[in-house]
Amino acid sequence: MKRATLFTDGGARGNPGPAAIGFVLSGIGNAAILYKEYIGKGTNNQAEYRALLAGITRAKKEGVEDLMCYLDSELVVKQVRGEYRVKNEELKLLLADIKKLLPKFRSISFEHVPRAKNAAADKLVNEALDEQSN
Repeated sequence: MKRATLFTDGGARGNPGPAAIGFVLSGIGNAAILYKEYIGKGTNNQAEYRALLAGITRAKKEGVEDLMCYLDSELVVKQVRGEYRVKNEELKLLLADIKKLLPKFRSISFEHVPRAKNAAADKLVNEALDEQSN
């Protein structure tokens, strides 16, 4: 039984603007898996969704069965849980991709955390954006 925690973040400088994603996946082995990627022009919400999708996909590839996901986007957490409706068409597609992965886990949960508790993933996003602008 493999358990892991996933902290994800996405951000855009300008909305829309240059965007990036980051995640920290821990509980797999000795060291956490850190991931960052510049994703081009996008909105904050698109980046948040893409970060979550990338993190969940990686967790599945690593054989994780039980996953706790932490995001600082309360909107995305509530939309993924089905508490809020998604109106934007692109976000609907990203949400559909996320929902396809959910049955592949024995358990998966989504929790909102304050931005300060998501500092490592936020740092990865900013690094990816800074690297792209240099």
